[in-house]
Amino acid sequence: MTRLENEREHGRKISSHAEEIWGWASPAGKVRADRRAEYFSGLGKYKRGDKLLEIGCGTGLFTGKVYNATQADITAIDISEDLLAQARTKYAQCHFRVDDAMHLSFPDDSFNGVYGSSVLHHLDMEQAMREIYRVLKRGGTTVFAEPNMLNPQILIQKNVPFIKAALGDSPDETAVIRWKMKGLMKKLGFKNIKIFSYDFLHPYTPVSMIGIVSFIGKTAEKIPLLKEIAGSNIIYGEK
Repeated sequence: MTRLENEREHGRKISSHAEEIWGWASPAGKVRADRRAEYFSGLGKYKRGDKLLEIGCGTGLFTGKVYNATQADITAIDISEDLLAQARTKYAQCHFRVDDAMHLSFPDDSFNGVYGSSVLHHLDMEQAMREIYRVLKRGGTTVFAEPNMLNPQILIQKNVPFIKAALGDSPDETAVIRWKMKGLMKKLGFKNIKIFSYDFLHPYTPVSMIGIVSFIGKTAEKIPLLKEIAGSNIIYGEK
């Protein structure tokens, strides 16, 4: 199957329990999701009246969080109709549609901001970032959160086929290496690029340990070298 066919089939298989598969449904996962959403709206400086595009919105979890924080005009896309069907029932104030992030159907200079959670690593990242740059308005910002390939668990999960399959990954997904993404974004024309690793809180952290693990993790994010193996990368750039 092609990459898009794989992703549609993956969405169909996980649609009934997607947020559990992605780790957002647990108590620790909800803490992680709130922090990630704060990066989207805060780092992007999104506000009421902005036209935003969310790539790979899935069930609409981050669509709702960003809308609640900004009251922006959000169009959210995914390749999976099965996942979008759930999103539409939750957030009627946002616009949901099937679209291919590697061949976006929107005109040039359409959006003040483009953001997404854990989606670029499913795509041809160069093609997707080229399209994101195209649809951004001048001065627009992009913010993504993606798995960090230098994290030991993610390194194994994305590169050992039987583990990848057992953990529910789609066949084509990988992870992001911070400096490679920065080089790609520079090549495509993005400015004021910031890419940093964060998040040591595992979604299956017991409730009683969330506070202490979060504190230790945020401390580790400030330590050179150690921070490089955090679970996620935040990716920011401007057009």
